[in-house]
Amino acid sequence: MKILYNIGIHIFNILVYIVSPFNPKAGQWIRGRKNWPETLGKKIRPEEKHVWIHCASLGEFEQGRPVIEAIREKLPDRKIVLSFFSPSGYEVRKNYRNADCICYLPADTPSNAGKFIAMLNPEFAVFVKYEFWYNYLSVLHRKGIPLYLVSGIFRPGQHFFRCYGSFSRRLLAKFTHFFVQDKQSVELLGSLGLKNVTLAGDTRFDRVVQIAAAAKDIPEIVKFRGDEMLFLAGSSWADDEAIITEYINRYPGRMKWVFAPHETDRANISRLEKLIKVRTVRFSEFTDASADSRVLIIDGIGMLSSAYRYAYVAAIGGGFGKGIHNVLEAAAWGIPVLFGPNHERFREAVDLLKLGGAMTFRDHSGFENILEMWTGDENLYRNAAEEAGKYVKENTGATRRIMALITPGDINTNH
Repeated sequence: MKILYNIGIHIFNILVYIVSPFNPKAGQWIRGRKNWPETLGKKIRPEEKHVWIHCASLGEFEQGRPVIEAIREKLPDRKIVLSFFSPSGYEVRKNYRNADCICYLPADTPSNAGKFIAMLNPEFAVFVKYEFWYNYLSVLHRKGIPLYLVSGIFRPGQHFFRCYGSFSRRLLAKFTHFFVQDKQSVELLGSLGLKNVTLAGDTRFDRVVQIAAAAKDIPEIVKFRGDEMLFLAGSSWADDEAIITEYINRYPGRMKWVFAPHETDRANISRLEKLIKVRTVRFSEFTDASADSRVLIIDGIGMLSSAYRYAYVAAIGGGFGKGIHNVLEAAAWGIPVLFGPNHERFREAVDLLKLGGAMTFRDHSGFENILEMWTGDENLYRNAAEEAGKYVKENTGATRRIMALITPGDINTNH
């Protein structure tokens, strides 16, 4: 099986090279790994102590970020090396200030894994959520370097728990300790005889609390909102917007409306504006004279997490596509959230629905019913808002639980 795995890695690399001239992301993947030993050698010094953090992409980075920053604070003399598999993570966070070296993870071949880890010689390594690279894990295990999985989540259908999953199960045995999000993950790993597991929770809760604490004032939204209720559609996509704008066009005076589209290019902003039949202003063009507009479109990036603080209700985009965006950033402000039907893979969305802090809609009728309930029944709204905020607060602390154990030498290995 090891031979087949390595052949598969080589085939994958060849295919990426073939499509790279035609696929920008594949091109970044190739360029980012070109001459990686020379590039890495310029960034690290063998005499320094390193901690290696690996994230697949941007989402995993945000999940691991509280742990990275806690390591920086607790172990200030260590140099943090942060690696990404995907260009969508590396390109966005390549200048992240809390890592000393940020790089692409070289392809998981035996030679790359051996050379990469020999250069870093990390004191310990942290993989975030889903990363299981056979050769990297094998080298770490062989060298006795502690390896931790943080914010892990396991489900019965994964190959680890299938009759054909013996190769994958061997990967799990190479981890020093698992910090998982839920009880089911503890039980699944326990069914394989793995007891080196801590139910730590999800570090994303810690992250959204950090974000809320650092939120910036946005006086333009305060001026735009005035003394009305405000609805904010965060990371919205076309399918979400079609339903929401239909409601706005019917009932523009019910509240003020803000869109923070997932895509902020001019073409997409123009497309959204054409759907709206009432006075609309872009954030970049906002003035006191345009404060009486009914709809504000945020046509830049970096404001959404702070903008949620001004909302009465928030809709989270993506639920009509591959899946919803970050529900917790809105819920952290103690406001109820709603989203489309493709949310089943997101534990926090499912939890909030059960608690009443969120609701889901499939069409305009469903959307209208939710808004009528939350704007027409003060007690129902207050309960939903309280449940949303309480859910976030009660689930913080994962980073603290992880850091209590991953300080070098503080945890026993169980290979």
